[in-house]
Amino acid sequence: MFFLSRRTVSRHRSLYAGSFVALAVGVFLLGLAATATAATIAYDAPPGSTIAVHVPGGDGVDPHTVQVNPTGEDASGLQVVLSMVGTICGFITIFVIASTFAFAVASRRREIGLLRLVGATPQQIRRMILGEALVVALAASVTGAVLAQLATPLLLAKASYSELAPVKLEPASPWVPLAIAMGIGLVVAMLGARSAARRAGKIGAVDALREAALEPPRIGPVRVVFGGLFLAGSIVLLALIQPGTGEGVIPLAMFTPMLLVIALTLLAPLVVPAVGRLLAVPLVAWTNVSGRLAKSNVVAAPRRTASLAAPILAISAIAGSMVLTLSFAADASVATIRETLLAPVVVTSTGDTENLGERVLGTSGVSAVDGAIPLTMIRTTSDAADLEDAEGIDTSVAPRARRLEALSGDLGALSGANTVAISKELAGYEGYRLGSEIPVTFLDGHAARLKVVAIIRTAVEVNASMLVSQDLARAHAPKAQPDRWFVLPEPGVDLSTLIDTLNTIPGAHAVPAATWEAEQGQGVRDGNKLGLLLLLGPAALYSAIAIVNTLLMGSLQRGREFVTSRLLGATPAQIRRMVLWESTLVGAVALTLGTVITVTVGALIRNAMTDGLTDVPVTVPWITLLGIAAVCLVLTAGSALAPTAFILRHSHPSGAAE
Repeated sequence: MFFLSRRTVSRHRSLYAGSFVALAVGVFLLGLAATATAATIAYDAPPGSTIAVHVPGGDGVDPHTVQVNPTGEDASGLQVVLSMVGTICGFITIFVIASTFAFAVASRRREIGLLRLVGATPQQIRRMILGEALVVALAASVTGAVLAQLATPLLLAKASYSELAPVKLEPASPWVPLAIAMGIGLVVAMLGARSAARRAGKIGAVDALREAALEPPRIGPVRVVFGGLFLAGSIVLLALIQPGTGEGVIPLAMFTPMLLVIALTLLAPLVVPAVGRLLAVPLVAWTNVSGRLAKSNVVAAPRRTASLAAPILAISAIAGSMVLTLSFAADASVATIRETLLAPVVVTSTGDTENLGERVLGTSGVSAVDGAIPLTMIRTTSDAADLEDAEGIDTSVAPRARRLEALSGDLGALSGANTVAISKELAGYEGYRLGSEIPVTFLDGHAARLKVVAIIRTAVEVNASMLVSQDLARAHAPKAQPDRWFVLPEPGVDLSTLIDTLNTIPGAHAVPAATWEAEQGQGVRDGNKLGLLLLLGPAALYSAIAIVNTLLMGSLQRGREFVTSRLLGATPAQIRRMVLWESTLVGAVALTLGTVITVTVGALIRNAMTDGLTDVPVTVPWITLLGIAAVCLVLTAGSALAPTAFILRHSHPSGAAE
């Protein structure tokens, strides 16, 4: 049977070429992420550059000692990004491969019917299709793994000494990560072909021929059950997007659209016809015959339409949700900075910071200066040790320069030794309460237990997640100097004049608070753009290849249909218009569903992020969102029209008799 599978794959090269390309690119991206992740795991800091920290253990974890790099110069940032990239690419790969294999099998209903007529059993049909999937998967997985291994040194060279990995990364042993990527490719291909093979094996000989041209109108109970389960899971994740979620909104913004995409694809025979009919109303009214034919083709074959629309739906929903999430996160950051900062003037250092705070304070017209001392410490839990940025503040000045609202406890108690105020977000994540003692190790090697005396509102851009007294900060970081000062002027002082005076101080750069807030907000947006590029760049490239690939597969199988249409009197121009409207309608259906997912997730995430904030700006990146939609539609239409033009140019109506 495996020999027969190889022969059928060779015979249907154009059909399975799409599956091969999709799987090879998917394994390449997964393998690249896996090998790069292996390099970050294998990285060891130079000897003598780390601090040994004792982790007490608990909850099944034995006490042990970990080495922490006090400079924070490691590959952990790149490792986190690669894990997220691998997750997104893995989902897109699973989704696209399952759709392309299902489409490839569905395109051969007539051939399967003939095999059943000549005596092939359902078991033989299933084994043949699974064998074909195995042939394609083996070749594609090996190809993708080889390409990933060749590209890994280039990726690591580019990532080394970057913001995410300020260290030199060297390739690690590739065997395990590439084996994992190839294993995923093989499993995904077999699972994608298994459901299609089982469905094809259940069709009788006569029914197979009858259904070769028209999909069954009903939807299987298994598909309904799993579609309902994924939809229920999506609703649960949507319900979790609530105020107080904190940084957890990022993974929710990534995983919720994934479950919704799977649910809508499984329920496509119910969803696609309804959405297709609705969107086709203006198309039919405007184009008449070609638009009506396009509508009929889309509505009558919801499974085929779902396979063609799958990559468009996946990338539009995931990318759209992430774009909106990060944009709304930047809006929330801007509002948080504006509401937290009370001082009207901000001074930052452009050079030597020694005694700069005293010189700013000694300037005529300055009443007080809030200059926090940066302090890095290692916070330990029962099973981990993490670097934590803290600040040493003057409790008599800082609450006047910025809003340090104590949600519980008393910030005045911070003046004592070994006390700390923590943000609400840190308290929620780690379960800290008033009176809790946080084990920390300072970079000078001293260990302490800091007692929580206050929990303050989270404002990452203005306040550190941990605040200590200035005396404690100076005791463990005597050479640390503030890098910014929030200036409180004396009553009646003209701010413009004060800023000009402050700018005459060597090494000082003074700006109005509004200007500093805008700069910080722009910095957040620039960082988000880089994050989007890293997270969605590979997935978007793969989705673009998948869109072109799937549409090419679909159009190249329609030669007999086009020839028959020519016999019935249709001109090549009419057929091209029909294909144009049909592909556009498929893209519009996918983008409509993707838009619904994006708007739903985005609205909930904005509500969660802006809770408790007032006058939050609304920044919708229309250019990015419309660009995603436009690229998807152009790729869809172009990938359908190109093979159609080729078929029409190289075929003749007499070919229908063959």
